[in-house]
Amino acid sequence: MTMSAQKVQITGFVKDSVGNPLEMANVIAYKKSDNTMTAYGITNSKGKYSLSVPVNQTYLLKVSFIGLSAKDRTITITTEDKQIDFQMTSDENSLDEVEIVYEIPVVVKGDTLVYNTDSFTNGNEKKLGDVLDKLPGIEVNDDGEIEVEGKTVSKVMVEGKDFFDGDSKLATKNIPADALDKVEVLRNYEDVGQLRGLRNNQDQVAINIKLKEGKKNFWFGDITAGAGVGETERYLIKPKLFYYSPNYSINILTDFNDIGEVPFTRRDYFNFTGGFRNLGRGGTSFNITSDDLAFAVLQNNRANEINTKFGAANFSMSASKKLDISGYGIVSNTKTDLITNTRRTYIDDTPDPTDNTIEETSDVTQQQSTLGLLKLSASYKPNENFRLDYDIFGKLSDQQEDDTFISERDNISEDINERLENTPFSVQQNMNAYYTLDSKNIFSFEAQHLFQEEDPFYNAIRSEIPFRGVFTSINDPLDPTSDTFDPLEESDRYNINQQKTVQTNKLDAKLDYYYVLNKKSNLNFTLGSTLSTQNFDSSIFQILDNGDQNTFDAEEFTNDVTYNFRDVFASVHYKFITGIFTFNPGVSLHNYNLRDEQLGTTIDQNEWLVLPDFFALVQFKKSESLRFNYSITANYTDINNLSEGYVFNNYNSLSQGNRNLENALYDNYSLNYFSFNMFNYTNIFARLSYSNRRNPIKNTSVITGINRVNTPINSNLADQILTANGNFTRTFGKIKGNLSAVLSWSSFNNIVNTLPSESISLTQTYQTEWSTNFRKGPNFDLGYSITVNDYDNNGAESTFYTSRPFARLDWTFAKGFLLKSSYSYYNYSDTQTTLNEYSFWDAELFYQKPDSKWEYKFWVTNILNTESINRDSFNELFNSTSSYVVQPRYWLLSVKYNL
Repeated sequence: MTMSAQKVQITGFVKDSVGNPLEMANVIAYKKSDNTMTAYGITNSKGKYSLSVPVNQTYLLKVSFIGLSAKDRTITITTEDKQIDFQMTSDENSLDEVEIVYEIPVVVKGDTLVYNTDSFTNGNEKKLGDVLDKLPGIEVNDDGEIEVEGKTVSKVMVEGKDFFDGDSKLATKNIPADALDKVEVLRNYEDVGQLRGLRNNQDQVAINIKLKEGKKNFWFGDITAGAGVGETERYLIKPKLFYYSPNYSINILTDFNDIGEVPFTRRDYFNFTGGFRNLGRGGTSFNITSDDLAFAVLQNNRANEINTKFGAANFSMSASKKLDISGYGIVSNTKTDLITNTRRTYIDDTPDPTDNTIEETSDVTQQQSTLGLLKLSASYKPNENFRLDYDIFGKLSDQQEDDTFISERDNISEDINERLENTPFSVQQNMNAYYTLDSKNIFSFEAQHLFQEEDPFYNAIRSEIPFRGVFTSINDPLDPTSDTFDPLEESDRYNINQQKTVQTNKLDAKLDYYYVLNKKSNLNFTLGSTLSTQNFDSSIFQILDNGDQNTFDAEEFTNDVTYNFRDVFASVHYKFITGIFTFNPGVSLHNYNLRDEQLGTTIDQNEWLVLPDFFALVQFKKSESLRFNYSITANYTDINNLSEGYVFNNYNSLSQGNRNLENALYDNYSLNYFSFNMFNYTNIFARLSYSNRRNPIKNTSVITGINRVNTPINSNLADQILTANGNFTRTFGKIKGNLSAVLSWSSFNNIVNTLPSESISLTQTYQTEWSTNFRKGPNFDLGYSITVNDYDNNGAESTFYTSRPFARLDWTFAKGFLLKSSYSYYNYSDTQTTLNEYSFWDAELFYQKPDSKWEYKFWVTNILNTESINRDSFNELFNSTSSYVVQPRYWLLSVKYNL
């Protein structure tokens, strides 16, 4: 190694005029010869900084801190370490915040971190997600969601304007990397200025993207088109357009392909909140469930065949100085073919767990989902003391699935067909008003209304008698010789159908009054209510061999139910700060009124509950804290568990509601630790949570072979869930290391064939990952993860292991060439043998001349032509392991034009 490649350390302390250390001050070293930035550092809680610079150079040292200034220092470095201290004084003429942000890689001001993206990128990044992965303290998970300090980002903005509010995946996958200038991380985010500091919003994180000057007031984006090479008949078309000005913005995203890239999945659709947040019902949990009819779920965007058409548009405009309007629309159509082989072990009452029924299925699934979302928002701010917001958010989908599979168990081989259809829609409205009377009296009114309708249709065709031996209408429900049940008529193949409609009207509203005692304490009084009305109708019928319809008219096979739920509550909270501690104890008083009308009778329930909660925060330093939460939650079910007529879940599962259900009480504890040290770029977060579910709503199940009927009851045995996860990230120069662990333990109690059954699950995942970020030369990402799933179903134990080493390569070479490649190896096994091992290797070769708008890409997916992947799952009634056929190797060529 030559002398010029050696480095020495410049260290020192930054203090204010009275000698107090300054944390989060920025120190930068510029090479005097060409004024290039060579190194930078941020002071720790003791005011210390450290810079690593090459020897035999002269440097200009600059220090920056909001509102303070200090003289620049010139220093010549030989081969010895140096210590340079700075004393900063107040300077009215110092650079303002914006100018400092543009000069320094990272600026910290209060709860906001501002990253200069050019200081962390190497030019190989293509999308926002690639850039965020390079920024200390920010991660992008496998689902494309942004995480900061272990918390999922709840809002993404570009130039202060919402970008498809309600999901961060669309931003990470679509915003071009070369448009970014700054990334602002807004921790403890509060959108309503009047309420800042009054509510506990430590879990609220938002990100605001600042664009480069050349991207403002101009259309930018890219248009990509590609096709398969050789015998690979594949296509992709992806135009993406963006426009941002001070008064309005427009984003247009499209994606048409059949190569397995799914920009918007059914999971994304159901998780897409539209930015609507839970109002907080003072300890009540009453959530409206959605009937997904057990539609097959895409496994990591991999299937035998996937064809996607996607379009989305987002706009935001300032109609006047007082009124802002925004909205978006999303449409997605996905056709998916799945081939799945599954082995299930059912839990029953056999004395020897090894005698439990085992079913093996080979399933061919064709699925089509058309998904649509529309949101419109308006915010009116006539003055700083009043704000009125209104949002309307609609969701509509048309989902169909056809399954053809063979079920083999106990010397029986049966062909089964299923058809699932659902066209649910919902409209959610939100109105919020905030009024500041004076500095001590602040009012907040928030209301949400939900109208939702679902009409799932289910059809199963079997050669064996459906649900043999599980109906209570038979004298002996456990007698497998019972060949039929009334009103089922004998057929060559049993064609059973179910039509169901669920309609929901729900209104949540609450009025908050904040009385500010002083700068460190306030009182919060709340009055609120939840009003819900649901209607549930269902019927079952059989199509006979001659085409006639046999309708099951008995009460046990039909539902005509109306359910009203009302919660009226009042709560009080006292928040105060003393030293490094913040406390916020509270208590809420609830009156619940429930009315259930079905089977010609009405049942009313009325009760009062007192539910406490407690929040505590220890702020060790600006960037280190410990947080504790405790609450008791009253959990109430919706109408789906109350309707007493039989309802199909799938070909071998029925459920029957219980109108006498009572609420459960959940004791919830959580402890969160966070530390972000900008001095050495060390990021640590850890979370421990525990839930003890008293009197939980559980299923009592009658199981005969693979057939089962579930009925919800209130269990006298508590369920318990314990989760722990932690992450440690450290940057060493241009090398970033990460260690993470996730543990989840649960114990669920059920009644199976009149006997108690306990199901215990322990899942452990450990991962380490190391990556480089050099501006020149190849960059690597190496890692290893292992997942261990332990299942104990009433004494039947099973363990599955998935080990995964992985690697990624980014290599710029010649002039304009970039090679990106990723490889993952999976070994899936139980305690005795390897069940499956497979690898995925993808490679992309880019070519773009300097300053050219055209980019060419040749790429190969699934180079090793892997045929299938594995997953295992667990619930209280069975555990299963599945193998999914995936798309083969594709050779593709695409061209992209950058606007």
